[in-house]
Amino acid sequence: MEFNLADLFEQAVDHFPGREAITCARADGPGVQRRTFAELDERANRLAHHLQESGVGPGDRVGVYALNRAEWVESLLAICKIRAVCVNVNYRYVADELSYLLAMAEPVAMIFHERFAPQVAAVLPGLPNLRHLLLIDDGDGDGRAEALPTVSFEKAMASGSPERDFAPRSGDDHYLLFTGGTTGLPKGVVWRQEDVFFALGGGIDVTNGHRMATPEEIVTTAYDNQLTFFPIAPLMHGATQWGLMQQLFRGNRAVLLDRFDPARVWQLTESEKINLVMITGDAMGRPLIETLDAADAGYDLGSMFGLVSSAALFSAPVKQRFLDRFPNLYLSDAIGSSEGGAGGISQYRGGSGDQAGVTTTAIRDSEVLDDDLNPLPAGVVGRLARRGNVPLRYLGDPVKSAEVFRTAPDGTRYAVPGDWAVREEDGRITLLGRGSSCINSGGEKIFPEEVESVIKGHPAVYDTVVVGAADERWGETVVALVQPRPGTEELTLQQLQDHCRAHLAGYKVPRRLHLVPEVQRTPTGKPDMRWAQGLVAP
Repeated sequence: MEFNLADLFEQAVDHFPGREAITCARADGPGVQRRTFAELDERANRLAHHLQESGVGPGDRVGVYALNRAEWVESLLAICKIRAVCVNVNYRYVADELSYLLAMAEPVAMIFHERFAPQVAAVLPGLPNLRHLLLIDDGDGDGRAEALPTVSFEKAMASGSPERDFAPRSGDDHYLLFTGGTTGLPKGVVWRQEDVFFALGGGIDVTNGHRMATPEEIVTTAYDNQLTFFPIAPLMHGATQWGLMQQLFRGNRAVLLDRFDPARVWQLTESEKINLVMITGDAMGRPLIETLDAADAGYDLGSMFGLVSSAALFSAPVKQRFLDRFPNLYLSDAIGSSEGGAGGISQYRGGSGDQAGVTTTAIRDSEVLDDDLNPLPAGVVGRLARRGNVPLRYLGDPVKSAEVFRTAPDGTRYAVPGDWAVREEDGRITLLGRGSSCINSGGEKIFPEEVESVIKGHPAVYDTVVVGAADERWGETVVALVQPRPGTEELTLQQLQDHCRAHLAGYKVPRRLHLVPEVQRTPTGKPDMRWAQGLVAP
């Protein structure tokens, strides 16, 4: 056995064949898909053999362009089984963005839901290497894919052998993850599978820093009672992929939903007896808690003992609302990135007296560095970095690769994505903000997330994004884009400033306010910075 994703999954299958592995539901109600570990393995084997027979080999890339359904999981596993590389395709992309991603990834095959056939047809002429198309029937039945040379996903599945007779794999096999591209075009992060397992896949225990010595350890230390995990974000997002794989490797069950719907989330939490729910910050957390508070009919949520957040700002006010409602809730908030892996985790329990803030316990191998890659003492602001198991490079971008994946004078290799952070006296790390979005006003660094978290505590604010705008005197000034809470009086700049001054230094207080109908976010919950900057540009 290797620290290889397909090996780790097959090991779990052999230990827990009869357990249910995935449950996939639709936001609009009917059509639940269920797969045991043995069933999921057999279907992935069949698809893997079909891909092999269609000419897909080790190192070839296969795009997956689909909603959260069982086919997404089966495709990912099948691709890994034959040492090919999965390409996560953002289904929100328009033609230009899609063309850019696929031209960079150069997939030889694509697996896609029928609803995305028009987009595939639009970009196919510019992809000469894309020679095999597998169509997932999504129930629309409107024939939109008839002009494309596709093979039915289920027919392909039926044609492949169910045997697990693949060649040996390696921890050196590649894993590719395209980032969301909130401030620019998406980047493909190329990892060794062994490295990504330790950085994102549970190879290092986030609570005590223990590093697994053998692949077998992940199942021998699994809980006797199966947990049910519910990652809500799309599988095209790395946090959900890794939430799913961590649980599968341990023999746990994952519930998936094809699109975010707060009421449906709580219905499934009740009916599927879900234990852990994973969100991406306030973009999901706020509508979830507000739907729960507004529900006329109560939900039986006694099975849920934990809420975990990753990849986007989870503000203190929203955390506290969950802790107030669920007295015994375990709540965690992770920091990290597609190119840096896990960086730290905050953990709280209802009634503990801890404040639901932004300071996290540093995960093993996390550092705060200066520009020359020297570790900084407590209290000094620097760049959050991770050493050890880090990516190989960005796909097709040697310049950006050299900027982010760097080697220190002592030979230590780091991933330095650019987020600002500070190490506290007790060793914990406080994440300050996105490096690319840091506002420099009169020489003072202002981190948007800190200001956003304070603004979200105002009762008239539903959502917000903070950005910098050009200013003749200060270089940049702080601008708040605010989506007001329905039914409240119109928020004024003075009211917002008065609220912020009680929590922030004066130079961090917004100088301009834009009220917007809706804060635009990516499917992963991160702010759409191109949209935000476009609103404040002169």
